[in-house]
Amino acid sequence: VYHGRRGRMGLVHVVVTVVIAYLLSIRPIITIIIMRFGLSETILGTLFGMTAAKTFPPPCIMGDESIMSQKEHGTSHTPVQQNLRWGCDWDTADRICNYNRHYAEFSGYWETTKFLKEESSSGLVTFYDSNTGKPLFVAPKGRSFDDFVHESQGHGWPSFRDEEVVWDNVRVLPDGETVSLDGTHLGHNLPDRKGSRYCINLVSVAGHPNESEELN
Repeated sequence: VYHGRRGRMGLVHVVVTVVIAYLLSIRPIITIIIMRFGLSETILGTLFGMTAAKTFPPPCIMGDESIMSQKEHGTSHTPVQQNLRWGCDWDTADRICNYNRHYAEFSGYWETTKFLKEESSSGLVTFYDSNTGKPLFVAPKGRSFDDFVHESQGHGWPSFRDEEVVWDNVRVLPDGETVSLDGTHLGHNLPDRKGSRYCINLVSVAGHPNESEELN
């Protein structure tokens, strides 16, 4: 039985390899098809690296890849701060902020922290870069705290709107990746029918403010 399973697995590996090789050999044809029929935003376009770059409407400020260039500590100059707010995990924060471009804390992570207990009646909450302590988001604005929590719970991550972003310190890259100007990976802009929606890792915005960076 073991050898039978091993043989089948080997066969699957060969078939997959042949299929990939074949697809690569006809990539120019597939590219033409994707462009001709406007399929760049489908899974086919993603698989062949043809997802169109986006420009998000104002007040969103676009950035470029130079922001996330390699620095002394991954994409940032420094590791994340010690003793992050709301009991956020340091290892998770440092990995997501500085050595990651696509992955996130698990859905609902923010609700396992002390955030809701500590901030439920505090009015406006300022969220600071976990690396630098610079302000990145201030919420809620234009809605209640309950509305902010409800939307964040529905999506799985803290979710901010345009007016809640501190644009002096935040940029959005053409693929939607949302970052700080200092190279901290924050999350992604995933627009819905209401407009831009910035879905952000709590571990990326759990820093303590530097005195010079506190918002009044």
